Amino acid sequence: MDFLNAIVVLMNFVIIPATAYGAQLALGALGVTLIYGILRFSNFAHGDTMAFGAMVTILFTWAFQAAGVSLGPLPTALLALPLGIVVTGALLVGTDRLVYRFYRQQKAKPVIFVIASLGVMFIMNGIVRFIIGVDDQRFADGERFIISARTFRDLTGLDEGLAFRTTQGLTIVVALIAVVLLFWFLGRTRTGKSMRAFSDNEDLALLSGINPERVVLITWLIVAALATTAGVLYGLDKSFKPFTYFQLLLPIFAAAIVGGLGNPIGAILGGFVIAFSEVGITYAFRRVVGYLLPEDMQPEGLLQLLSTDYKFAVSFGILLLVLLFKPTGIMKGKSV
Repeated sequence: MDFLNAIVVLMNFVIIPATAYGAQLALGALGVTLIYGILRFSNFAHGDTMAFGAMVTILFTWAFQAAGVSLGPLPTALLALPLGIVVTGALLVGTDRLVYRFYRQQKAKPVIFVIASLGVMFIMNGIVRFIIGVDDQRFADGERFIISARTFRDLTGLDEGLAFRTTQGLTIVVALIAVVLLFWFLGRTRTGKSMRAFSDNEDLALLSGINPERVVLITWLIVAALATTAGVLYGLDKSFKPFTYFQLLLPIFAAAIVGGLGNPIGAILGGFVIAFSEVGITYAFRRVVGYLLPEDMQPEGLLQLLSTDYKFAVSFGILLLVLLFKPTGIMKGKSV
């Protein structure tokens, strides 16, 4: 029984949260890696794109809730998500037309695009804060738990109860659907194959008759869908606060680089590597070990490698190690 209790504690505080967080990072990293692989620059405005998409979805969610529209046990935000994607897609396409297209036509170096994306980042950050404010916003409704700790204890008779939140389950399911749709689109459709060809060899793609502006347009629309979905899922699972998404830029870039920048499979893998590393290194394992050891060998300390205050330091440390020893990442993407 003690072994099962230890497993439940580990599931509650490490495995389930890290899996949900990893799915959110994976979606964010997919957007970063698509822009790097196809448009060939690192988009530092991606975190604030997630914040903008989540903000628009929240505003539509509040409108639906005020009108009495809901999805029953599921969050109303799922109903508002497509509208958030459309508005964010329009913003990104407009930003490309106003900012990035000029530098593409000038054949500017990637560093120029990076600097431009920093400017876009600050503008987006200001817009989001101005519209929705700087405080935490909670917009989840419906059923809170798929299974609650009390229900689990009653069913199993264990001392520890497993709590599986609805937002965690939704994150995993929605992220899985989004990834399957993305890989189907890239691998099976003519447009997706054009995007892959453009990524592999731009000059050869142009000689083959591929329209570069169409590829750019589709890329931004896909990035809008991924960023908005990731932002909304993160906001539902935790809470929405604009500055948090700015901070998320580090683990998202770490996930993309660790997995292999420009490699979609690597972005997904990197997301889970970063998530499990952050959660595992900052979790206090005292309760888990307490169930596994005899009473006279109970640990006195928390068995925590780092405080949760240093969660993002874990991402930064892993990122540095990868850049030093394997700059192409796990899946051999493009070097930074």
